[in-house]
Amino acid sequence: METGPAIFAGVVFALFGAGLLTWTVVRLQRREPVAHGVSPVASATLAGLAALTALVVGAWCFTRLR
Repeated sequence: METGPAIFAGVVFALFGAGLLTWTVVRLQRREPVAHGVSPVASATLAGLAALTALVVGAWCFTRLR
């Protein structure tokens, strides 16, 4: 992967993952629903997995730098 696109993709994935993880944790601490109309446990789990996946993909993009 070229340096420019790898940095851009890594930053986008890392910011999205960090933002989603932060938002999910804040919602859980306030005992507010993560998603309306869905089981609280299922929505928090799915949001957490999506956030961690985005962080892992962002880290992987940074390892592609030469």
